[in-house]
Amino acid sequence: MAEPAQIETITTPFFPGISVNCYLIERDGAFILIDTARRGQRAAVEAALNRAGCSPGKLRLILLTHGDFDHCGNAAYLRRKYQTRVAMHLDDRGMVEQGDMFWNRKQPNALIGFIFRRILSLPKDDQFTPDLWLKEGDDLSVFGFDARVIELPGHSRGNIGLLTDERDLFCGDLLGNLGQPKLWSLIDDPAAAAASVEKLRPMPIRTVYPGHGKAFRIKELWEIQ
Repeated sequence: MAEPAQIETITTPFFPGISVNCYLIERDGAFILIDTARRGQRAAVEAALNRAGCSPGKLRLILLTHGDFDHCGNAAYLRRKYQTRVAMHLDDRGMVEQGDMFWNRKQPNALIGFIFRRILSLPKDDQFTPDLWLKEGDDLSVFGFDARVIELPGHSRGNIGLLTDERDLFCGDLLGNLGQPKLWSLIDDPAAAAASVEKLRPMPIRTVYPGHGKAFRIKELWEIQ
């Protein structure tokens, strides 16, 4: 029987009082990285990879749960440095290829859109085209990661979850846990987000690893809903 995968949470600052999580998965000396933090935390993410023994050639895949800059800000850099590939959902494509965090989302008014595009965009040299496009049901075991893709739109259209055979769910920004587990506060499509949460109910999930906040048992979410 294979040894269980080891999960290391890489937590870096985002806004005051809010951090963002990346997850480094290791099994048999090979690694998967889920999300990459924002550009300003590049040194911290790279240091965590190095401490874990994840050197160039050992990182099999970078998986992005969605296209926001605080999750994909170091994807292009890490792809080059660690000689790997990047995978995400097609519905967030323009966020990483054009750097526009409102791509394929509801559009704010002109002033708000201008301000947020100035401060929340992905810089030109960090923009990239992913190597692989993920969709519902994709099996990631070929990369040494025993998990499948679940489409969980709401925060963005391309937000995905990654459900492992060990019943761990990496949910991107569908859910968060700042004090208690709940729907993440920044939602583009509330109806889609609510449907995504309901989609999780019958699934064999034990522990949820959110994009922001601490991991939690999914029963904690159901108990407070």
